[in-house]
Amino acid sequence: MPSSTGVFLFLVAVVVIVAIYIASIYNALVRLRNHISDAWSNVDTELIRRYELIPNLVAAVKGYAAHERETLERVIELRNTCIADTGSVRHQEGTEKQLVFAMQKLLALAESYPDLKADQSFLGLQKELVNTEDRIQAARRFYNGNVRDYRNLREAFPSNIVADMFDFEDRSFFDVEPAVRIVPAVELS
Repeated sequence: MPSSTGVFLFLVAVVVIVAIYIASIYNALVRLRNHISDAWSNVDTELIRRYELIPNLVAAVKGYAAHERETLERVIELRNTCIADTGSVRHQEGTEKQLVFAMQKLLALAESYPDLKADQSFLGLQKELVNTEDRIQAARRFYNGNVRDYRNLREAFPSNIVADMFDFEDRSFFDVEPAVRIVPAVELS
């Protein structure tokens, strides 16, 4: 029969191993949660960059398409709503999708105005918007990758037990299409 000291040491060793496991899972979840916060701040920075371009883009279009007032006002209204939106990622995703749709409508107006399409100021703004959209998509992919890793750890057994013990909340993906896409010109010879 094993001695009571041996049983005691065995139980202490088991408790220490379980505590180390719980601590390592907890730390991994905290690390991923912090990566998500950092990645979201990158997305937010790029969204702000887009918001700063919008008034210039609207002003350029307004000079050529003043009678499209409703579309122009809607873009500015949604821009201001998005700037003020500090809610959840899921909520921000909804307002961003509305803004993207309105911006696509605004950029479609340019197709109706050949002088606007040729305006160097407008072309420069459009190029900067394309660059910004690319940066938003790259930041979004990085953010979503961190959310995926966090969710995998948070939902997998047995780490899900640790996540539930310490109330690690689920995180949402951010899925918004770019406001503008440049379709490559194809020449058939």
